[in-house]
Amino acid sequence: MTDARLRHGRASLAFSFFSQGVAFALLVTRIPAVQDRYGISDGLLPVFLAAVPVLAGVGSVLTGRVVRRVPAGTVLRWSQPVVLLSLLGVAAGDEMGQVALALGAFGLAVGALDAAMNMLGVSLQRAYGRSIMLGFHAAYSLGGIAGASLAWAGAHFDLALFVSCLPVVALLLPAAFAASRWYVDGERAPEAGRADAARGGVAYTALLPLCLVMTFAYIGDSTVSNWSAKYLQDVLGSSEELATVPYNAYMVTTLVGRAVGDLAVRRLGAVAVVRGGAVLAAAGFAVVAGAPGAWAGMLGFALLGFGLCVIVPQTFAAAGRLAPGDSDAAVARLNVFNYAGFLIGSPLVGALGDVWSYRGAMLVPMVLVLATLAYARSFGAEPARYGGGHERPRVVDVGRGGNEV
Repeated sequence: MTDARLRHGRASLAFSFFSQGVAFALLVTRIPAVQDRYGISDGLLPVFLAAVPVLAGVGSVLTGRVVRRVPAGTVLRWSQPVVLLSLLGVAAGDEMGQVALALGAFGLAVGALDAAMNMLGVSLQRAYGRSIMLGFHAAYSLGGIAGASLAWAGAHFDLALFVSCLPVVALLLPAAFAASRWYVDGERAPEAGRADAARGGVAYTALLPLCLVMTFAYIGDSTVSNWSAKYLQDVLGSSEELATVPYNAYMVTTLVGRAVGDLAVRRLGAVAVVRGGAVLAAAGFAVVAGAPGAWAGMLGFALLGFGLCVIVPQTFAAAGRLAPGDSDAAVARLNVFNYAGFLIGSPLVGALGDVWSYRGAMLVPMVLVLATLAYARSFGAEPARYGGGHERPRVVDVGRGGNEV
C-alpha cells in the first residue's frame, strides 16, 4: 500500500463525508417546505421524521452483515448515489406515497452510508497510525454548513424544493462516483474472528460503554438541532431572526473543534480529549440552562459545539481499536446508537419542557454527557494513544495484512 494511495483514499472519503453533510442538511432544514408540499399534518409529521432514523438503524445493521461478503467501499460507492437520488425524490414528488417511499429509501441508504464511511475511516486511521478520524467528521460539518446555507438561500428566494436540490445532486452525484474509485478498504477479518464476533465477544461486551456514549452524544446533538431556536425565542425572549443563530454557531464551533481535534488526540491521547469534550459540553448545557438572555444562550450552544464535536468520531475510532479483527461489524453496531440518541433526544427534552421547564430539561442532557467521564477509559489503552508519546509508527494494514512500510 503506497502513501499516494492512502492520501487518495483519505481525500475521497473526506469528500464522501462532505457530500453526506450537504445532503442531510438540505433535507432536515427544509422539513417545513416538505410538509407544505405534501400536506403532511402536524400529527403525522413526527411519524415521518421518526421513520428516517429507524430505517437508518436497519440500514446500518444490514451493512454490518453485508460487509462480511462485500467490501465497505462498495457499499459506500452505491449507497451515496441512493441518498442523493432519494433526496431528489423527496423534492420531486406530489403524493404522500411518493414522499414516504423517498424518505424510506433515504433512511435505509443513510444508515448504510454512515456505517460504511466510518468503517473506511477507522481502517484508514489504522493505516496512517495516527488520529485522522476527526478530520473526516470536520468535512461532514463543513458539508452541513454548506447544505444549510443552500437551504436558506432556497427558502429566502422562495425556490421550489426540486429547483433547490437538483443542482446540488447534479454536481455531487458524478463527483461522488468519480471519487469512489479511490476508496481504500480495510482488511477482511479472518473467518474465525468473524465467527467470534457474531457470537457476541468483544463486539457486544466491550462495545457497550461506547454505545452508551454514542447515545448520550446524539441526545445532546439532537437537543441543539431541534430545540435551540425554540429555546432562544420562547425562553430567552429573542427575536425569530436571532433564534436561527445558535444552531449556526453550534455548527461552526463543531467544524473548528473537529478541524483541530486530531492534533489534540495526537498530543494528549483520545481519553483526555474525550474527557475534555464531555466537560466542555456539560458546561455548555449549564450555561444554556442558566442563561439570563439570548446572547448568553448562544455562548452556551457554541460551547456545546466545541465539546460534543470530538466525542462521536473518537467513539467510532475506539470501536475499531476494541475489535481490530472485525472493526466493520463493531462500527455498524455502534452506528445504530447514533440513531437511537437522535430518536430519544428531541422527544425527551420536549416532554420535560412541557411538564417541568425547558431550563430544567437542558440539565438532563448535561448529566448524560457528564456520564461519558465514567466510560472514558474505553476510548483507548496506552498503545492506542499513538505515541509522540501518543503517535505510533505508521503501519499499513489496509488491504494487505498489516505489513509495516
